[in-house]
Amino acid sequence: MHTAYVPADQFVADTAQRWGADALQALQAHAPDAASLGVDPDVYRRVVAKLGAEPVEDLRVDFEDGYGGRPDDEEDADASRAGALFAGTGPVRLGVRIKSFEAITRERSLRTLDLLLSGCERLPDDFVVTLPKVTGPEQVLAMREVLDGLGPECARVRFEVQIETPHAVEAMTQIADAVGERCVGLHYGTYDYSAALGVAAAHQSLDHPVADHAKSVMQVAAASRGLDVVDGSSNVLPVGDTTAVRSAWQLHGGLVRRSLVRGIYQGWDMHPAQLVSRYAAVFSFYREGLQATAQRLRAYVEQVSGGVLDEPATARAMTGYLLRGLDCGALDDVEVTEATGLDRAALLALS
Repeated sequence: MHTAYVPADQFVADTAQRWGADALQALQAHAPDAASLGVDPDVYRRVVAKLGAEPVEDLRVDFEDGYGGRPDDEEDADASRAGALFAGTGPVRLGVRIKSFEAITRERSLRTLDLLLSGCERLPDDFVVTLPKVTGPEQVLAMREVLDGLGPECARVRFEVQIETPHAVEAMTQIADAVGERCVGLHYGTYDYSAALGVAAAHQSLDHPVADHAKSVMQVAAASRGLDVVDGSSNVLPVGDTTAVRSAWQLHGGLVRRSLVRGIYQGWDMHPAQLVSRYAAVFSFYREGLQATAQRLRAYVEQVSGGVLDEPATARAMTGYLLRGLDCGALDDVEVTEATGLDRAALLALS
């Protein structure tokens, strides 16, 4: 559902658990019940359970914009320290965002990655390197060459490309052709991209028309190559008094839902309290559509005539919707089976 970005100097072994505790504290302080959060009681219960059991699904230790330029000895120390901590962390997916492969930061970027991996006693099973500010396919090919040269012990290391420059959007097809098997996704960078196109700071957002264009280009390129498209972040943080926190949650939740409607199922979170609006929006999205989707899918499978004539591609989309809802915890196997007449294996067969 999301990727949490944490500056490298703030990363500790229990970062994920701390984010969950902070998110629960914010929820209890500013929305102690379902009505105050604007969701139904079942969604509220699921949000609380998620924050307690698995608050962070995907974590990036950030050595780029969230970390900034530091003296070399300081970044060296943080890279080695982060690597040593990786074996004790809990998220499903773990990774690092290094600096870009532009000439001015390339050497620093590679040194950080080397120190981090060298300091890791046991590499996590699902480890991802985020390559930011990509401008063309040659940087993607360089990333592949770097990872391939790490040796068999790093064969599981994968990478994702951050799309946040006009050059990258312009060269999207070539970039997607260059990614190879190690690449798992394309991440949209909201603020670098918006600024590069001259969008005023007050209007830089995930729902700006320039953002929609970039993400549509990314989706087209990713669709035929098995890549995930991941949305960017909202810089309006849920901090301050209850009015300010609820306003930020409403904004963030609306942006998350907007992305879901547009077929982008994952996005960045920059603050622990954003987990509240992230999960509330995601769970609501799947629960609100369960019955209508199940009814249409049952009619399709049973070949019952109705008000909508669905094709096989639409049936696959409906099964994908239900499977995502199951996987993220918004839906339960029993209720989906009762509503559709199909168990998980049957849904997978249709997807």
